Amino acid sequence: MERKHVLRGLATVNFYATDHAGAKKWYSEFLGIEPYFNVPGYTEFRIGDYQHELGIIDSSYAPEGYSTKPSGAIAYWHVDDLKGTLDKLILMGATEYQPITDHSQGKGTFVTASVIDPFGNILGIMTNVHYLEILNQKKA
Repeated sequence: MERKHVLRGLATVNFYATDHAGAKKWYSEFLGIEPYFNVPGYTEFRIGDYQHELGIIDSSYAPEGYSTKPSGAIAYWHVDDLKGTLDKLILMGATEYQPITDHSQGKGTFVTASVIDPFGNILGIMTNVHYLEILNQKKA
């Protein structure tokens, strides 16, 4: 019997920004790519090994009750160089939210950090051995 998945995978992570044009420019510079999709008030990048989508939405379209204060869940994006990526983000104007933290009792297999981007969104980054194992299985 085929297993039914409740959550199949990350499709799109959306961030809101009061300065939509500034956020589009900032993320283009950080990611080193231009967005693949643009309409007034919405920009979307396809990034990473699985072409996950990162959407930037003008905060005027945010749902009622939306807060510009960092809160909620943090999506962590796998990176190959955690410290280098964190340093780059901070140099670009992000603020450290969570310092580099090893969650694997010193093994270095699950290490995270997060920043608040210049637009108030929490961006999580991590090195994750499980991500690399799955990626290698897909390539085999």
